[in-house]
Amino acid sequence: TEEEKEKKKKKKKGGGGGGEEVEEEEPDESMLDWWSKYFASIETMKEQLRQQEAAAAEAEEKEEMEVGEGSKGQAKHKDKSKLFLAVFLLKSQISLPLTSCPPQVFNKELESEFDNFEDWLHTFNLLRGKIGDNDDNGTEEERIVGRFKGAMCVYKVPLPDDMAREAGYDPTFGMFQGIPSNDPINVLVRVYVVRATDLHPADINGKADPYIAIKLGKTDIKDKENYISKQLNPVFGKSFDIEATFPMESMLTVAVYDWDLVGTDDLIGETKIDLENRFYSKHRATCGVAQSYSIHGYNAWRDPMKPSQILSKLCKEGKVDGPHFGPGGRVKVANRVFTGPTEIEDENGQKKPTDEHLALTVLRHWEDIPRAGCPLVPEHVETRPLLNPDKPGIEQ
Repeated sequence: TEEEKEKKKKKKKGGGGGGEEVEEEEPDESMLDWWSKYFASIETMKEQLRQQEAAAAEAEEKEEMEVGEGSKGQAKHKDKSKLFLAVFLLKSQISLPLTSCPPQVFNKELESEFDNFEDWLHTFNLLRGKIGDNDDNGTEEERIVGRFKGAMCVYKVPLPDDMAREAGYDPTFGMFQGIPSNDPINVLVRVYVVRATDLHPADINGKADPYIAIKLGKTDIKDKENYISKQLNPVFGKSFDIEATFPMESMLTVAVYDWDLVGTDDLIGETKIDLENRFYSKHRATCGVAQSYSIHGYNAWRDPMKPSQILSKLCKEGKVDGPHFGPGGRVKVANRVFTGPTEIEDENGQKKPTDEHLALTVLRHWEDIPRAGCPLVPEHVETRPLLNPDKPGIEQ
């Protein structure tokens, strides 16, 4: 607030010969962005872990003094709980000095959290046939000539009564309702690469000079000039925009290469993401649902659709009654009522009426909606293993 800023200014002016530390200025909001959110959440996590470890160490020392040798088994048990706590903290909502809306950090691939995004189609690799015994040595990856996506469903005719009665249900499509058309669709793909940890050493000095390479369809980006010298835990902090067409260009490859002055650069490892599955999934893995709705600043809403538009679309597709916005900050969807704030502040501090906060509250509890509900992907950072075809199954 303005009052706090004035107080800080006075403190700075009056901090003469008393040996007081001069307070640091608060970061200017125009300088903050998505990366500020991410690194603030990571720093806060680290600080909380340090405090927990310090407290645990202190408790351990006390116990050792009291019990002596008998506390060795307990110390082992504590290490286990610390490991679990680290994972728990990664997934909990953390209050930040910069923002109260950090992205959720998944310590695994997003696919493993949401059933591989195969809620509408399953993917099967199409393999080239073997010509003779010589082909036995080829890996399955080398024999892939394409991918088949499909779903099979066996059901009883006539259809069950509850399905036949359902509003807007077309019996000629049976269990396959609302399947997207197979027409080509143009999309913009934005990839944020935050950091890599514990990379496999690629040089004689036990280090690596990593850089990012991204491939999607005919687009091949190699960020070679921005390699990071002698580092196994590089912070890249890069974002890339690529235009693509589904279904022809849907497999995104993000790779980390080791830069070499002489000869060819070596692949450290890569990860592949099926973007088409994410795009069509009912979990809406296109642009994660943020924790709050803001129209300016570094927390600005990033999805091309506003929360109210997303909610209306989900209700229409799932044949759910609503949304019905009412007075007093209430919205009714199906047979459930949600409440929330009904005003938003613009850049000039002026308050305006809005339904977006209410709509966002419903989206964040979409799994509670009967029949059509499911968890929606939150604003997030995912952690993916880097694999090398030469060393199958071993993380790099």
